[in-house]
Amino acid sequence: MESLLAFAPPSGGNGGGGSLVSTIIMFGAIFLIFYFMIIRPQQKRSKEREKMLSNIQKGDKVVTSGGLHGTIVHIDEKTVLLQVSDNVKLKYERAAIASVVTSAAKESE
Repeated sequence: MESLLAFAPPSGGNGGGGSLVSTIIMFGAIFLIFYFMIIRPQQKRSKEREKMLSNIQKGDKVVTSGGLHGTIVHIDEKTVLLQVSDNVKLKYERAAIASVVTSAAKESE
């Protein structure tokens, strides 16, 4: 009978409750770090990109994700028509635009 008592867990009032609270606090701190270092900046970049894509207009000079430079000559809901040279126009998805180099609104000022 004594050998069974040797394997029994110790009887005490506070059986590891403090370690549970510290573990929960640690997971909360890790989540906050991930939120402020990864999730929030990514959401901000995504909103800025959506704003940039919704504000493009005819005459803007853009660069596509493939590195092609061109001027927007026509815009549809999901596509844009880029003029890359005289008599050369290419149709691209709107999402393929990586950046706006110069805006038509700034050039007219």
